[in-house]
Amino acid sequence: MSAVLPNSAGLLMLPHLRIQNANAISSPATHGFPSMTAFLGLMWALERRLKGRSLPIVFDSVGVICHDYQELSTEGGYTQAFRLTRNPVGRDGGTAAIVEEGRIHLELTLVFGVSGGFSQLDAESRQVLASTVAEVVAGMRVAGGSVIPANAPGWQPRPVLEVLADDANDAAARFRQLRRKWLPGFALVCRDDLLRQRTERLQSADSSATALDAWLDLSRFNWKPEAVEEGGDSGAKPKVQWQHDRTEGWIVPIPVGYGALSRHAPGEVANARDPSVPFAFVESLYSIGQWIGPHRLNSWRDLLWYSHTEPESGLYRVRNDYAPAAATAA
Repeated sequence: MSAVLPNSAGLLMLPHLRIQNANAISSPATHGFPSMTAFLGLMWALERRLKGRSLPIVFDSVGVICHDYQELSTEGGYTQAFRLTRNPVGRDGGTAAIVEEGRIHLELTLVFGVSGGFSQLDAESRQVLASTVAEVVAGMRVAGGSVIPANAPGWQPRPVLEVLADDANDAAARFRQLRRKWLPGFALVCRDDLLRQRTERLQSADSSATALDAWLDLSRFNWKPEAVEEGGDSGAKPKVQWQHDRTEGWIVPIPVGYGALSRHAPGEVANARDPSVPFAFVESLYSIGQWIGPHRLNSWRDLLWYSHTEPESGLYRVRNDYAPAAATAA
């Protein structure tokens, strides 16, 4: 599968979904928001559920806008811990072991890039189709969490199935209207370019630096002292002002998929979920993401994530085509 965003005929928007107890541990090294692989998994699971209904819609990609979140962790101090639950006692009356499970409550807007014959339907039929998909999603797990009704009685944001205009100017004008409806909130985009730039910068100073060093460097605030020039006694100790190097915005370390460590023939590995298909042990792949306001998205292409697989090299990852140079403020 090539690393190209699929051409979609429209956008399916499920606004302000309230998700309870989603998985906050996105990888062995990151936490705070579900991995984008979880939302790609939701898209594929949703497509399988709708397959038997013969609906004129195919899912190509998915984007996420986060409006609110509450990670269930302790507050205060430099060290945080997840708030864990005690499992019921076992059959023998003994207490069950506590399994560390990071949980987070979310309010999300999901945007799917979709194709299919829905573009030939009238507005009323498209609304029925969007509502049907929303009803199915309401009974599914989203990143391991449950979809719950909205807080306000009698108020539930309606799903929207929008057909993308053929004319580029009309499509851009309509997208500017849509992105305002996603405020307040933040969209997660991929910043592979920042990782490449930081790797080159570190390697220019130390040839042994790796992409992992750059990833860790970008994942933290690096404070450095800067001298402050002041007049007066030349013998006085110079004053310094501490500055950090976080100038790129709200950037975060994120997992972006999996890399194969080994390959095995079908049935070769005991207790595999499906012994009829090939099996591979994998490890997480990491990159840098950025949370930006939806009003800074220049196109729907900047928002959507899609799958990119290279089975020959063992690469299974998600991609996003956000281009910072093309993004403009509203």
